[in-house]
Amino acid sequence: MVSLEEFHQDFIQSILSDSESRGLMKAQSFFELVCEDLMQVGDLTKNYQMAEFVKTGVEVYGYDYDEDRKLFTLINFQFFQDDVIETLTQQQVGMKFKRLKKFAELSMDGMYQNLEETSDAYSLAYNIHRHNQNNLIDKFRFLILTDGKMTKNITSIQNDLVHDIECEHQIIDIDYLYGIFKSENSSGSYEIDLNIPYLEAQSASNEYQSYLGILDGEQLFNIYDEYGQKLLEQNVRTFLQFRGGVNKGIRNTIQYNPDMFFAYNNGITATATHVETKDGFITKIRDFQIVNGGQTTSSIYAAKKNSKLDISNVSVQMKLSVVKNIEKKSEFVSSVSQYANTQNKVNKSDFFSNSPFHKEMKDYSKRVWVSTRGGSQKRTHWFYERVRGEYLNEQAYLTPAKKKQFQIENPKHQLIEKTFLAKSENSWNRKPHIVSKGAQYSFAEFADSVTDILEKNELAITENYFKDAVSRVILFRSTEKMVSNASWYENAFRAQIVTYSIALLSETIRKKKLFLDFSKVWEEQRLPTALQELMKVITKKVHEKITNPPPGSANITQWCKKELCWNDVRGIDIDLVPIKKMLITTEEARYEQKSEKKQKELDNGIEIQAFVVQTNFEHWIQLYSYYINSNGIRSLTITQRDILKKYTDGRIGLPSEKQSKVLYFLYQRAVKEGWEAL
Repeated sequence: MVSLEEFHQDFIQSILSDSESRGLMKAQSFFELVCEDLMQVGDLTKNYQMAEFVKTGVEVYGYDYDEDRKLFTLINFQFFQDDVIETLTQQQVGMKFKRLKKFAELSMDGMYQNLEETSDAYSLAYNIHRHNQNNLIDKFRFLILTDGKMTKNITSIQNDLVHDIECEHQIIDIDYLYGIFKSENSSGSYEIDLNIPYLEAQSASNEYQSYLGILDGEQLFNIYDEYGQKLLEQNVRTFLQFRGGVNKGIRNTIQYNPDMFFAYNNGITATATHVETKDGFITKIRDFQIVNGGQTTSSIYAAKKNSKLDISNVSVQMKLSVVKNIEKKSEFVSSVSQYANTQNKVNKSDFFSNSPFHKEMKDYSKRVWVSTRGGSQKRTHWFYERVRGEYLNEQAYLTPAKKKQFQIENPKHQLIEKTFLAKSENSWNRKPHIVSKGAQYSFAEFADSVTDILEKNELAITENYFKDAVSRVILFRSTEKMVSNASWYENAFRAQIVTYSIALLSETIRKKKLFLDFSKVWEEQRLPTALQELMKVITKKVHEKITNPPPGSANITQWCKKELCWNDVRGIDIDLVPIKKMLITTEEARYEQKSEKKQKELDNGIEIQAFVVQTNFEHWIQLYSYYINSNGIRSLTITQRDILKKYTDGRIGLPSEKQSKVLYFLYQRAVKEGWEAL
């Protein structure tokens, strides 16, 4: 396993690489990287924002608001950016928290009135003031982020009051971030102590063990109050408030018939990696995940929190499945989640983690080499990282020589993280208002889009798509750096300028019924001069447009999240003459796509043949028995039945491509139905 010191080294290199390739301040890269990790594990919501404000005695760099729990988080940080792990001292901690508290107090007193309306700090101060006036803040949380290690002198930090509102303190240090890395790349993240009666379901499966339990309303409330979105991080839905019929029904049952809740409600479906039991009670659950019943959980929580309803007589049934093979944890949770959620509409993005898109991208990232350039004789890959920490984890057990070779072939600056890819692709697909809503909104939109494409054509993710997607990442990063270095840039709204500029370029090309040939970008691994110069023109025009919003839309960050903003920007006139050599017609693009798909179909056929031939022949005999014994043989076509029978009888030596596809289909179908080869 990767050590803390190795993780720290990789973490610092990630920040330096991100900062260099995107033209960001190192502190900005640090903030984004840490907040993204915290959001992934449920410590922050999707609503977190960067908002820098530094004055004498006052300091804040970002914020987050959990509407469900009425929890307002203010974020500060101490970024050492050193090669060794520094210690965050008690004095530094005290000073950072004191400055956050001062900002909160001034904001509640109306400081926003003295700030520039178009600044992020104005939006933050105004939100604190408005939320406080409307009694929408039950608790403040002051958060310090650091790449250092918290001093051992700090064992606990007592809660404080900010204008009579309770305030808790939390330090996210390198140990905490290392814990997130370990939980995502191995097992174990948090444990819940409780005391609930249970029945153990009899099962011969080696994959999991199931339990039926009963939680009372207060227990579920307390668990959610402490862990929040962390319980739902792999769930397919988050709380939709009392807008839908299901939620209104839950609230009405709690209010008028709490003793009937158990009979009326389906309860929750959950997963875990470990449980401890004693005298007929479950006493401890590790890695508790509610994969179905997010509405139930949040509704019970909101009934007490917001509506002050009595939930002491509410009983909730729980089906808990404990995965035995930790290595299959993510796949198991996703599968349980998918099959448990059949009652309500679920977005396609909710199950994107198991999409073949990731496999295709990973395969191409390992197979496709980047051309050597600048005199270098070393060929390299772009590394596609589906899960945070994959890049580091793949090096965990390599010898020093192999590790060095891996890093040469997969340089840090050529790492693509899935949410960044989503941001880049959505920008090119003319959805800048979606990108402006944040990484997770952008990723969900991208996942839906890719799923739609794959449903229509499973061969859509080709080698050319991979190269073009990488080229669009290069375009995105180059534009970020360009904006950061522009003379007109005032250190605000860079993210919005970048996504809107790329979307405007794409829209202008689309209107002319042309396509951008990304092959030049891929070959050179940088933007050609003509495209660089055009992007300088576009970014300046976009900056002028979005920083002068219409009356009533002074908050530029919020304005950029609206489709109206995109409709306004897409009307900007852009001359494409400078890049005419990079533009191709629709017919040329279609021909390239057709050739790519034909080649990929051939590759897939070869892969399927290899699978059939390499699979243990005994497994094919077992498969035939499965269809015979389960009476599933009647569901097969005559052709399918004939090919499977002949192959298992040994009458087909080397199956053809068509025969292999039939056999592969029957094999995969049986697996989905629960069949396992012995």
